[in-house]
Amino acid sequence: MAAPEKEVAKSELPDPKEIAKTFSEVAQRASKLLADHMQKQLQNGLTPPADELGIAQAFMDMMGKLMANPYRLAQAQMNLVWDYFSLWQHSMLRFSGMAPAAPVAAPAKDDKRFKDEEWQEHFLFDFIKQSYLITARHIHDTVSHVDGLDEQSQKKVNFYTRQYIDALSPSNFALTNPEVFRETMKSQGQNLIKGLNNLLRDVEDGGGNLRVRMTDTTAFELGRNVATTPGKVVFQNEMMQLLQYTPTTPDVSKRPLMIVPPWINKFYILDLREKNSYIKWCVDQGHTVFVISWVNPDERQAERSFDSYVLDGTLAAVDAIVEQTGAKEINAAGYCLGGTLLATTLAYMAGKRDKRIASGTFFTTMTDFSEPGELGVFIDEVQVSSLEKKMFERGYLEGSEMAGTFNMLRANDLIWSFVVNNYLMGKDPFPFDLLYWNSDSTRMPAKMHSFYLRNMYMQNLLKEPGGIEIGGVGIDLGKIKVPCYFISTIEDHIAPWKSTYMGARNFGGAVRFVLGGSGHIAGIVNPPAANKYGYWTNPAAKLPATPDEFFASSVQHPGSWWTDWQAWLLGQDSEKVPARDPVQGKLKVLEDAPGSYAKIRLDAKKAA
Repeated sequence: MAAPEKEVAKSELPDPKEIAKTFSEVAQRASKLLADHMQKQLQNGLTPPADELGIAQAFMDMMGKLMANPYRLAQAQMNLVWDYFSLWQHSMLRFSGMAPAAPVAAPAKDDKRFKDEEWQEHFLFDFIKQSYLITARHIHDTVSHVDGLDEQSQKKVNFYTRQYIDALSPSNFALTNPEVFRETMKSQGQNLIKGLNNLLRDVEDGGGNLRVRMTDTTAFELGRNVATTPGKVVFQNEMMQLLQYTPTTPDVSKRPLMIVPPWINKFYILDLREKNSYIKWCVDQGHTVFVISWVNPDERQAERSFDSYVLDGTLAAVDAIVEQTGAKEINAAGYCLGGTLLATTLAYMAGKRDKRIASGTFFTTMTDFSEPGELGVFIDEVQVSSLEKKMFERGYLEGSEMAGTFNMLRANDLIWSFVVNNYLMGKDPFPFDLLYWNSDSTRMPAKMHSFYLRNMYMQNLLKEPGGIEIGGVGIDLGKIKVPCYFISTIEDHIAPWKSTYMGARNFGGAVRFVLGGSGHIAGIVNPPAANKYGYWTNPAAKLPATPDEFFASSVQHPGSWWTDWQAWLLGQDSEKVPARDPVQGKLKVLEDAPGSYAKIRLDAKKAA
């Protein structure tokens, strides 16, 4: 009997060749990274740490205010001790085999960190989980409302305290995560060795900085399995390429549709897969769809301003669409920053009495920045000045820096879940088209981004008549008289719906405001076939004065807002014309969609 047992035990041991190969890769990567790091230090010299974001100052101010109220601090400590005592009592009852009462602390329903059943069923892991949740709650509650602390410092304290709390979650450590612990025992530690190799690879690919790999980027290729809707590039300049999509219906709406995506991301979030492609759906509904694909700028575009994005971006696209189709009027839609740009363009055109855009649609678009949500944490004079210094030195804001900012807004989902999967479990990231798009970051020209941060976020001048000028024309949103459709989402953490609502009330024409379910991406990319999330509309002829009043008297509808928007758009003009083939237009076809501008990936350059 002993021989078979030895045979089984032998078969469960890791392959020595595989171990040697992994150790060799780890050693080579570590040696190279260490040598590169030393070389950089020798070249750059040592620099003292600086508080460029004002985080240390905010926490020092918070501690000063907190210590000035010892009664409140003592009360917080007593509450923490009481909850610890309750947890100890609960755990002892459970350990003794008595039926446990409700837990002292439970994670939120959407908290994916504690989904493994061992977090609930194993006495020790349940104790660790609840202890963490109690501590996290008390830390956050203690520092989140400190008397006398200014608003911006309080926002920083709240945000970075949450980052600290998230980082210290027991799910992020091998010995306190039951899933990782099981895998470590099963593989005899091979998962941790592979994870170290993955970590070194990501530091190597990031040029010395950790760039957590979210998906297998080799599994996707633009034009092959993402951004596959057939079309042509019919115009380009230094700022953008203009794509026209091949019709799928015998006749189309008389007015072409121009889509203006944000320049902070690639346009193909609206064309990921055939089943959820907004672009394909619009084509199938009988629209002649044009999409702007922005250039991924470098130092050559350093002096490109916000004016350039209006004059050489949206307006140049309007000129090209009119020339290509012969249409006198078009519909336009803008997503996020693209919507802010579209609103600026419409106000510019109103000032010039240019009526070629007959309607405007705005996806999660802010034009009033008084309540910017959590992004406001990163925007004050100290932080913007520091950012400007970096941008003007190289001519642009690096895409990875902006991507890191957005990832921090949802750190558990977009940072720590991948740390656990890649570095603790030792797995390769799963191929996921949305995360492929999310990692396809873009740069921003220094002059334009500085203008945007200061004039929109910091001074909120777009909502003021004549607050900003484009090409010598004062921008006044009140002069926009064309019908407009606003779609915002109730869980949006980037463009909070209450802020987008207040901006919509500054327009001078008829506005239909629709509130969708879910968040900034899922709530917009929500095809009717999915029948998810739903949306709210308000029957009032005029938008109520406040977002709360809008919601209180709104009506909820099942399914996707896409069909509501289609009905609204056809209500503006339902006239049809024969389908327009991009090959037969007046402009020369330059290449197939999605075009060469969209195919430039910054992470591919770094990896190379």
